[in-house]
Amino acid sequence: MISPELASKILKKALSKGGDFADIFCENRQTTTIQLEDNKIEKVIIGSDSGAGIRLIYKGLTAFAYSNDFSENALINIADTISKIAKDILSDSVINLKKRYPHTAYTIKKQPDMVPISLKIKQVKEANDNVRKFDDKIKQVNVIYRDSIQKIAIFNSNDVFAEDERVYTTGIVQVIAFDGENIQTGYESVGGLIGFELFETASLQEIALKAARRSVMMLSAKRAPAGRMPVIISSKAGGTMIHEAIGHGLEADLAQQGLSVYSGKLGQKVASSIISVIDDGTIPSKRGSYSFDDEGSPANMNMLVKDGVLLGYMYDIYTAMVDRTSSTGNGRRQSYEHKPMPRMTNTYIASGNLAPDEVISSVHRGLFVKKMGGGQVNTITGDFVFEVQEGYLIDNGTIGDAVRGATLIGNGPETLMSIDMVASDLGFSIGTCGKDAQGVPVSDAMPTLRIPEMVVGGEVK
Repeated sequence: MISPELASKILKKALSKGGDFADIFCENRQTTTIQLEDNKIEKVIIGSDSGAGIRLIYKGLTAFAYSNDFSENALINIADTISKIAKDILSDSVINLKKRYPHTAYTIKKQPDMVPISLKIKQVKEANDNVRKFDDKIKQVNVIYRDSIQKIAIFNSNDVFAEDERVYTTGIVQVIAFDGENIQTGYESVGGLIGFELFETASLQEIALKAARRSVMMLSAKRAPAGRMPVIISSKAGGTMIHEAIGHGLEADLAQQGLSVYSGKLGQKVASSIISVIDDGTIPSKRGSYSFDDEGSPANMNMLVKDGVLLGYMYDIYTAMVDRTSSTGNGRRQSYEHKPMPRMTNTYIASGNLAPDEVISSVHRGLFVKKMGGGQVNTITGDFVFEVQEGYLIDNGTIGDAVRGATLIGNGPETLMSIDMVASDLGFSIGTCGKDAQGVPVSDAMPTLRIPEMVVGGEVK
């Protein structure tokens, strides 16, 4: 890391030939990864990485460079190099850094680096052993434990100095079952902005057994029927749909470039009047939370869609400058080697006031989605396709037989506009969101809700 005094010198050098904004992002990250596969520990990786990225914004252009050398000469030279983007020689700028203090503080009860590696390995092995005993149809188990401690310091030419420490702990289990004819996969993950205390409430063994039960159960499931039908998405399914179908489209860079179906629609109705969409980086322990984003802006709770009307986009500093507004605290980057961009944090559809059973019982015959799989979306058109990892037929208002091979096919705005029932429950899932070759930790959520008609891909009879 560097001192505020050195940061001021670097920022002045970066702005020495002109510029609208300059910042420095310093990072130290310690990581541990343990991976078990085929009944043996395949990897134990413990490492650290440190460096600084320096950025200059000038008349809509951005220059960015980074180094893992924290020496004054190295960083001053980088600042001098990126200053060449500016052509107007300015008088000496004054940088008066003032430390920002977080509005939101997070408590880590068990720092992962204080937990013996032997205990982490034990958790992984026990998860594997429990799954192997569950059923002889289980042929492959992959268990991953990860923790990361990221310490950052951000300095910018708006006189901001902010520091943050982010502790992430994650457990991932993938189970493959085979009955001689069919292969099915069960996947479960748990994690957040949390320490090793994560496994006090959600042990690796428990999530491993969930994955095992799903993989074995889906072996005997019938093929999902194809066609148009009502679809109930459970709160337990996770928020993959909200993340992909609307979340990315509300990131300001895509909206500004015309690469979002929601471009230019501020103040317009984009969803059902019972739908509100929120991105909130301040929720305790959630994987997308932080005190400050990667530009030093405080984390915020941002109401993006309220009662179906689009209120705003997610901004970083650069896109906020383009639209002459303020950052929403969504400037994020994978590491010091990357430029920040607008990214989601914890994105969700707000809860309604119905009981989940009321929503389910309203459907005579349709599909109940208990667990979503992967998916893809075209942000320009809003068209999407999502896999259903665990689904059931609804028959006369009750959940019936399990089905496999279902996909959900639709259009984001059309689907959001059609939702007509929203329950009071809310279930989060975690992930690492990819965009422009960068991955950042996120979570997403939705309550149990009803889509009156949707195209379901499956077996055509």
